[in-house]
Amino acid sequence: MERPPALVINPGHISSIQIADRTVGPGHPCFVIAEIGQAHDGSLGACHAYVDAAAKAGADAIKFQTHIASEESSPDEPWRVKFSPQDVTRYEYWQRMEFAPEHWVELARHARAQGLVFLSSPFSFKAVELLDNLDMAAWKVASGEITTLPLLRRMAETGKPVLLSSGMSAWDELDTAVALIRSLDAPVAMFQTTTSYPCPPTKLGLNVLAEMASRYGCPVGLSDHSATIYAGLASVALGASLLEVHLTFSRDSFGPDTSSSLTVAELSQLVEGIRFTETALAHPVDKELMATELAELRTIFGKSLVAARDLAAGTVLSATDLALKKPATGIPAARFDAVIGRTLARSVAHDQQILEDNLV
Repeated sequence: MERPPALVINPGHISSIQIADRTVGPGHPCFVIAEIGQAHDGSLGACHAYVDAAAKAGADAIKFQTHIASEESSPDEPWRVKFSPQDVTRYEYWQRMEFAPEHWVELARHARAQGLVFLSSPFSFKAVELLDNLDMAAWKVASGEITTLPLLRRMAETGKPVLLSSGMSAWDELDTAVALIRSLDAPVAMFQTTTSYPCPPTKLGLNVLAEMASRYGCPVGLSDHSATIYAGLASVALGASLLEVHLTFSRDSFGPDTSSSLTVAELSQLVEGIRFTETALAHPVDKELMATELAELRTIFGKSLVAARDLAAGTVLSATDLALKKPATGIPAARFDAVIGRTLARSVAHDQQILEDNLV
């Protein structure tokens, strides 16, 4: 199967945005978000443990989801997949995922104390109000909320950056969302997202990154559900400015997102790989200059023409008279064919270099 060409993001027309003290956009470090989602399973203690783990792994931000069941859902909301034996209805599950306002205050304080940007996705007007009171630095909009335009408006009216996940939307819906946000003078960034858990490589849509960047002129990134570090590294190599990955203490843990999450060790490896990749991309190499600078090594590891056996003066050289051996201080091995047919002016012992002044 023929592999299509990689679509590298053109940074020329992309405007950077500011998220807390981080500048996000071309030429700046990739903004790595550790998404906790429902991995805490309603445990506030687990949330705080995830804050420490995300900070230790090197993430830039930690993101939760702020669910208030009575504000966002109705009792007859269906299950996408009935994964919880504890909760009879989806509504009851959202109730169990709720935290009190003071708990969100403590989580935000803990995250900032650990050097993380605190983020949480709201799913209702009341959640927007709660999070805005925490002075959250940006809004992360879940894929299913792109068409909830009144909610987008409420977020954009704060003037803070709005980060859109695109997993469930067509281009016209994304166009509408971006236009609304920009009409209110709020910065915007886009995530390519595939709502598939876990997401196979055939559905990642890495090609969409460049198209989004060209279409909207904003920082773009990948919201990844592949449960690997590979997708994130590939997106950064293509020019992604943001990356969101789900985090779990173990993929054996209970929860709807664990199969599409990274472990703490994997997140640490991913961040290390991203910084390695960014450093490499920031230091282009001049091959000609490198070859010049490595002249001494080229001499050591290269080969010269030497006598394959004792050769008498007057020998007309053939291929069997010549051998190629290090170091490259004599006639270069590349001139092998040019020397064949030349005559020796003096004898040359076995394994001695054949020099230019040995030849007639």
